[in-house]
Amino acid sequence: MIRQITRADISACVDVIRSSFMTVAEQFGFTARNAPRFTAFATSEERLLFQLENERRCMYAYCLDDGRIIAYYSLLMQEDGECELGNLCVLPQYRHRHIGEELLADACRRAVGHGCTRINISIVEENTLLRTWYESHGFVHTHCEKFDFFPFTCGYMQKEL
Repeated sequence: MIRQITRADISACVDVIRSSFMTVAEQFGFTARNAPRFTAFATSEERLLFQLENERRCMYAYCLDDGRIIAYYSLLMQEDGECELGNLCVLPQYRHRHIGEELLADACRRAVGHGCTRINISIVEENTLLRTWYESHGFVHTHCEKFDFFPFTCGYMQKEL
């Protein structure tokens, strides 16, 4: 079941995000030292609470029947009918069960419900498996940017809704 999260869910969501993104960090050699702003290291309860309460991000979790949160994503409304999909992630032990696809479909439906006509994402450009996955779901790669504070290239993609 996918549901909107509350303040009480923040801690569990932080754990899911950190654990999920840590597999990417390990795969590509990111550490808190060489990539302190990478999601696996930069996500905190304070940051997620700020996003929930001040940025008014829409945040959703995939929960098991017992209520445990095992996956997460957020939507940040932008200008001109666009939104940003953030931190779509599934705990490693629950991957390859189509939960990510359910989350992505849910995000697109909810974005349309908010009046959005385009959804934007950013990824680790070197993660070709993830890029291919998003492309298989209708996303188009638009550009890349290299930042001094990341040991990787940021890739940007979008999907017309």
